[in-house]
Amino acid sequence: MKSNIIVLVLGALMLFSCGAENSVRKAEQSLALGEYFNAAQMYKKAYSQTPPKERKLRGERAFALAECYRKINYTSRARGAYQNAVRYKYHDSIVFFYLAEMQRRDKDYKNAAKNYEIYLAHKPADKLAMNGLISAQNARKWKEESSGYKVKKFDMFNSRRSDFSPMLLGDDQLFLSSTRPQAKGDKLNGITGVKNGDFFVCKKDEKGKWTKPEVITDAINSEEDEGACCFAPDGKTMYFTRCREDESYPRYTEIFKSTRSDASWSTPTACVLTKDSLSSYAHPAVSPDGQWLYFVSDMPGGEGGLDIWRVRITADDNFGGVENLGAPINTPGDEMFPTFRPNGDLYFSSNGHPGMGGLDVWCAKQDSLKAWTLNRLGYPLNSEGDDFGLTFDGIYNRGFFSSNRNDGHGWDHIYSFELAENILTVQGWVYEKDGYELPQALVYVVGNDGTNQKISVKGDGSFVVEVKPNVDYVLLGTCKGFLNHKQDFRADTAGVTKEYVLQFPLPSISRPVLIDNVLYEFDKADLTKESETELMALVTLLNENPNITIELGAHCDYRGDEKYNLWLSQKRAESCVKFLIKSGIAKERLTPVGYGVTKPKTVSKKMLESFDFLKEGDVLSKDYIEKLPNEQQEICNSLNRRTEFRVLRTTYNMFEK
Repeated sequence: MKSNIIVLVLGALMLFSCGAENSVRKAEQSLALGEYFNAAQMYKKAYSQTPPKERKLRGERAFALAECYRKINYTSRARGAYQNAVRYKYHDSIVFFYLAEMQRRDKDYKNAAKNYEIYLAHKPADKLAMNGLISAQNARKWKEESSGYKVKKFDMFNSRRSDFSPMLLGDDQLFLSSTRPQAKGDKLNGITGVKNGDFFVCKKDEKGKWTKPEVITDAINSEEDEGACCFAPDGKTMYFTRCREDESYPRYTEIFKSTRSDASWSTPTACVLTKDSLSSYAHPAVSPDGQWLYFVSDMPGGEGGLDIWRVRITADDNFGGVENLGAPINTPGDEMFPTFRPNGDLYFSSNGHPGMGGLDVWCAKQDSLKAWTLNRLGYPLNSEGDDFGLTFDGIYNRGFFSSNRNDGHGWDHIYSFELAENILTVQGWVYEKDGYELPQALVYVVGNDGTNQKISVKGDGSFVVEVKPNVDYVLLGTCKGFLNHKQDFRADTAGVTKEYVLQFPLPSISRPVLIDNVLYEFDKADLTKESETELMALVTLLNENPNITIELGAHCDYRGDEKYNLWLSQKRAESCVKFLIKSGIAKERLTPVGYGVTKPKTVSKKMLESFDFLKEGDVLSKDYIEKLPNEQQEICNSLNRRTEFRVLRTTYNMFEK
């Protein structure tokens, strides 16, 4: 009987041992694919199947379980598993470092500091541990030193799953990534244990209120995992992260690109940023000038962990010339989720710099020598959890971000933030002179402080740019098919919030352009003093566009002798040319033409706003005018009496040696 009991006990132990080994084998297979959630399930089973007397194995399996929990942000579970690894005398001192990391996230700063010190006794040169100790010792003080940010959970955007990486497109659309049930596919993600993420979009209604997220039905969503998107400055190109699934290959991320046509997005294509096909690429961000794509990668040549890199966007929308941002931005830890404010400030999240816990948000500014200076955003924008994925509402220090603070599952949610500050802004409009807005226009902003920005205007031709006091700026409005318009600007006010308004009327290259208020002495070709003021604006325009030649055309109404009107209009055109030459414009750039009554005015759509009795396309000929009431006849005659210029060439002096 006794021998039978011994056999049964030994058999049970063998079954436990075989079961544990089998669970470990499955866990390692999942781990090789980067499926941390699935691996954690197996390591947890293996740990429970390992007898307490097997202290070495219990310690190893507790540590492996803790690592999986840490990777999927199960902070409390990871902390418990690391403590078990310590209890079973896990052989590597790294367990104290990661236990301290989890304790810091759980606001247990005293024990976190203690375990950082234990680890540093073994690895005194470890920079991450030194920064962790500094963080644990200072976290309470940092929390008391409020940054002034107002932070609020934005329930309209959130679900019962993860919602993260918000990104504004213009001021009326917000894209976000979410693992909510409406995401495509039914398969659970082996990394997180929930569905793969998809893109959702929120829009503002007619009252300016945000609506609930709706899944995007375009091709940018797939059954794979999508997240962390950004847009080019013109809003027509989208870059985003996609994690591909392959049951026989480790999980890796790529950056994809999609372009917008009307209201839909094209089928995405993978971006080939380097020749390295074994590394991951994620978290794209386009610089405000549209010339660089910033991204995150674990490829060799960095500072360690995940680093922020950048690659130039070439003229043909390809990529070339990869650069690591280096120190002080990158550390041996992880730097992720880069994003920009329109003024060029770079924001990113890091667990390698001293911080509250998890990922903290930092702001990097470049000085005149292109050197970076860093500033950690304070509490409550930063917290003990992971804080990342900022998006800004235009030039203002407000917007949205994501954080897993106060979530037991480690799931992310979207928060709003705002920091009251004094801002000087220029609100501008670019439009066709005598016409409407130019939504394809660009505005270049150059300042003597090193500012150099390229801005794509909105659909209504407007733009907003932040400026600094006591800086001399030049703003240049441009659009294909139109002449440039330049304005000098300086804001002398500091310490207040103020908006300046500038107009950028661009003359057409293909159509005659009216010169307002060019008047002549009665029945003469002599210019009035008021006319000289208006013509000086034309002098400025010609100086801003030095490669154009123009025709100056003078027109009369139909009253009077036709031959005399032709002669008088020619003399008046010549008077304008003489004034321009006297003002420094080269004679060969100017051609005076008197049209008399031969080219009556054609009514444009813009003219209807001032003269509602007219119709677009009507020609103000003598026959047309004589059918109108006397008052309207006089208005039409005054419209015909005009001086216009027309661009003849755009290559003047361009090819001369």
